[in-house]
Amino acid sequence: MADQAQSRPLDATAAPAFPPRGVPIIEGVNWIGLWALYMKGVRRFLKVQTQTVWAPAVTTLLFLVIFTVALGGSSGRAGREVLGVPFATFVAPGLIVMGMMQNAFADSVFSFLSGKIQGTIVDLLMPPLSTGELMAGIVGAAVTRSVMVGGALTVAMAFYPGVSLHMAHPWAVVWFGLMGATMLALLGLMTSIWAEKFDHAAAVTNFVVAPLSLLSGTFYVIDNLAPHFQWISRANPFFYVISGFRFGFLGRSDIGDTNQAVIWSAIGLGAFVLALGIAAYALLKSGWKLKS
Repeated sequence: MADQAQSRPLDATAAPAFPPRGVPIIEGVNWIGLWALYMKGVRRFLKVQTQTVWAPAVTTLLFLVIFTVALGGSSGRAGREVLGVPFATFVAPGLIVMGMMQNAFADSVFSFLSGKIQGTIVDLLMPPLSTGELMAGIVGAAVTRSVMVGGALTVAMAFYPGVSLHMAHPWAVVWFGLMGATMLALLGLMTSIWAEKFDHAAAVTNFVVAPLSLLSGTFYVIDNLAPHFQWISRANPFFYVISGFRFGFLGRSDIGDTNQAVIWSAIGLGAFVLALGIAAYALLKSGWKLKS
C-alpha cells in the first residue's frame, strides 16, 4: 500500500506552489509596504527630533525675534504695521510656512540621497513597491516632518509678544501649507535623484530654495517693489504659498483680499504641484542615476 502511494504520479492539474514568473503576487496598492516605508521615514527623523524638528523651529523663531526687534519693536504695538497688522503678526505666518517648506525639502533629499551615497539604495528599489508607492512613502514622511515643524513654530510664536495667530480662513492655512510642503518634498526627491553627493544638494538649497524663500514676500509686501520686480515675484511659486498661507491667518495678502483671488491662486498652485509630481514620477520611474 505504501509502495503504491509513493509510485502514484502527481496530479498535473494541481495548482503550483508559486505563481508563474512575471505574474505579480500583490495586486493593487501595496498598503503594507507603503505604510512600512512611510513609518521608516517618520521614525528616522523622530530619532533625532532635536535636530530635525526643534532645532529648525528655534532657528526660524530667531528670524522673528531679530526682525521684529529691529523693524517692528518687541511688543509690536508701537512699531510699524504691514497690511493693517503689527509687523510681528504679519511676518509670523510667512516664517511658519517657510520653515515647513525648507524642512520638507531637507527630509526628502536626505532620505533618498543617503541611500545612494551609503550604497543602501537597493533597500528602497528592491522591495515590491511601485514607483508611485515609493514616491508617496518618501514624500509623505517629508510632509509629516514639515507639519510637525510648523506645529512647533506655531506653538512657539503664539507666546511671542505682539503676535496674533487667529485664523481668518482655516482652509487656506491647510491647503497652502500642505501644497508648499508637498512641492518642496517633490523638489527634494528630484534633487536627490540628480545629486551624487551632499554638496550637490546643498548647492540647490543655497542657490534655489533659500533665495526663492527669502525673496517671496516673507518679510515684505511686493507692492513696495518696482513693477518689474513685482512681476518676477509673481512668477515665483513660493510667493503664492507664503501669501496664501498668510491670507489664511490675516484675511489679507499680496494676492488679494478676496476669496476669489486666493482660490484661483490655490487652484494654480495645485496644478503646479501636480505637474511637479508627474515630473518626479517620470524621473523616478526612468531609473536615471539609480540603476546601472
